[in-house]
Amino acid sequence: MAEIKPFSPVKLICGIIASKEATFIKAEERLVQLFDPVDIASPLFIFNYTDYYEKQMGKNLKRKFLSFADLIPPEKLSEIKIQTNKLEEEIREELKEVRRVVNLDPGYLTQSGLIMATAKDFAHRIPLQQGIYAHLELFFSKKRFKTLDWTYPDYRTEEYHEYFMEVRRIYLSQLASLESG
Repeated sequence: MAEIKPFSPVKLICGIIASKEATFIKAEERLVQLFDPVDIASPLFIFNYTDYYEKQMGKNLKRKFLSFADLIPPEKLSEIKIQTNKLEEEIREELKEVRRVVNLDPGYLTQSGLIMATAKDFAHRIPLQQGIYAHLELFFSKKRFKTLDWTYPDYRTEEYHEYFMEVRRIYLSQLASLESG
């Protein structure tokens, strides 16, 4: 019989999609309040791979990722997604906007992949709890990230992969410290 072991802690990340600098600033401030300090932020990436968010959020959208210093248990992902969904509405109200101004996409990095949370069901998504699903966005093999049939177009870009590689380096260092400490 195989021994059941606890999950290893994972590296929390969150994607932010918005069009205004003030929205990015507010989102980052609020995310830090919830999840503690950021250890590495991505640059702003142009988000023009889909027009899915334009009706809700307007044009000239950009995306930024934050990686948080504190590792988390992976089973907290659905709770975090519920928190970020509420936070989207709070930010809209704080900025006194009529329509949606920010999209927050939490997920986590492991040694072998990037798992993202969503409230949208589909064949490749795994139910977690309270209407939240997880899906593998990227997996790590042969010293690089690889995509899957369902990987979103922006997650296929070299710029994203470079950022996630840096996050992975930090994460592996954190795991090594945990194991030796």
